[in-house]
Amino acid sequence: MSGNGAAKNEPTLSRVGRRPVAIPAGVSVSVEAGVLTAQGPAGTLSREIHPEVVVRVEGGEVLVERYSSRKFHRSLHGLWRSLVSNTITGVAEGYQKTIELVGVGYRAQQAGDGIVLNVGLSHAVEMQPMDGVTLTVEGNNRIQVRGLDKQRVGEMAARIRRVRPPDPYKGKGARLSTEVVRLKPGKAGRKAG
Repeated sequence: MSGNGAAKNEPTLSRVGRRPVAIPAGVSVSVEAGVLTAQGPAGTLSREIHPEVVVRVEGGEVLVERYSSRKFHRSLHGLWRSLVSNTITGVAEGYQKTIELVGVGYRAQQAGDGIVLNVGLSHAVEMQPMDGVTLTVEGNNRIQVRGLDKQRVGEMAARIRRVRPPDPYKGKGARLSTEVVRLKPGKAGRKAG
């Protein structure tokens, strides 16, 4: 057996997990009693740290360490490094997703903190924002979803999109501004044969 066989069985370090997270200017991060708290220009976020992960603040960086090389600890290592990074980015800049309504007569209206969607259904759909998320209507067919927590912003955008997902034939519906909708050919587009 060659020497490479032993190296194959050794668990590799998480490339994501071992990268330190730089703390940008204007952001302060502290870890106390198992809770990571980040404060920045956009606001404050707190996140309870998993008991199987060690998070330390050292010299302008946040380090995430694991207890062992077990598969469970390795999976937590990269995940928690990403969660810490997202928390710091959230308080520094915030997160934003844009949803566009495509279709004749499809529109959104601001209703207090929430929005009302008219998207070709028999009724208007009223939606309230999740905690820590703001909804803003621009024009008639663009909705801005903003917040500090990447997960909540994504979840809120997904809920709005779910009201009327893009139609695979005509492309009508609610879609993310970055989304590419691939249209299927209808019956007329098929070759006669």
